Amino acid sequence: MRTRGAALFANVVAGLALGFVVANIGFGDYGQLHTMFTLRDPRMLLAFAGAVAIIVVVFAVIGVRRVPPRLHAGVVPGAVLFGIGWAISGGCPAIPLVQLGSGYLPALATIAGIVVGVRLCRRVSPRILPSGTGSCGD
Repeated sequence: MRTRGAALFANVVAGLALGFVVANIGFGDYGQLHTMFTLRDPRMLLAFAGAVAIIVVVFAVIGVRRVPPRLHAGVVPGAVLFGIGWAISGGCPAIPLVQLGSGYLPALATIAGIVVGVRLCRRVSPRILPSGTGSCGD
């Protein structure tokens, strides 16, 4: 029997394991991210591909079934903003938490930017996007 508590526990364990691995292999480091974005080192891209493969297997084993999200008008601009923010700050939403856990205090600015961005999205998206698009954590 699957419960919300079991799913939450599995997510917390997986998140802690990911944070530990990411911090210890240097992927929380802005310099490493820079080499990935400038295509000078494929190591991080290959690691992301490996992580996707592992999570696909884990989801299959624990029986997670997800419907692919629908594409809508906000996907491309959202992806562009996400990429720009990642390139500027040196972190997607998970990496600033890893950086903060490693003692890198400037990550607080990135986390604040993520919070502000999500709140702006929730305020602006009902006017721009059709309801039920799954954006902004709907």
